[in-house]
Amino acid sequence: MKEISKAILNVMKEVKGMEKNSKVGAGASSYDGTKDQDVKEVFNDAMQRNGLCILPTEINESTQVDRWEESTSYGIKQKQSVFTKVTTKYLLLHESGESIELAGYGHGVDSQDKGAGKATTYALKNCLLYTFLTPVGKIDDTDLTHSNDIKQKTVDYKLQYTNLLNSSKTLKELGTNWTTIPAGTIKDSLAELKDKLKLTLK
Repeated sequence: MKEISKAILNVMKEVKGMEKNSKVGAGASSYDGTKDQDVKEVFNDAMQRNGLCILPTEINESTQVDRWEESTSYGIKQKQSVFTKVTTKYLLLHESGESIELAGYGHGVDSQDKGAGKATTYALKNCLLYTFLTPVGKIDDTDLTHSNDIKQKTVDYKLQYTNLLNSSKTLKELGTNWTTIPAGTIKDSLAELKDKLKLTLK
């Protein structure tokens, strides 16, 4: 594994870090992220120079579909949210013939059929960043900050739901904002949310 190890180290030296240059989601649940295109461009160039390529070999997925009805000016409209998560395997190949198996994980939420694409894209991006230990965004100096001094951020999902209802003036806006909350985190029942919605939009 001597040659592939050298190549991996060379890529790590070349790709020092990446910026969080895109906004993912909307509203209170949005966060800063790194564009998939930028990640692939940077690693594609560095890996080519060092005789490396990566091939997907296995994808295991699970999908959860949530459906509900919404009242619109055109009548009752069916809505859905598709949450897909995948675990993946890749083969990192070197021109010498040496290879290493890698693993990835990703998930995606979409109202139609793009959840799987989002999940697999996320899995490959994470795999590349973690394999080459690439820092993303601003990295705090761990020598100056102890983990006990860092306040842990907790997410209040009920507050998120309330904020969604308060910021949504129409059912269409609510439907758009709703997809920004991962389906796996939904703890309130749809019936309860509908009751809140009726009071909010009166």
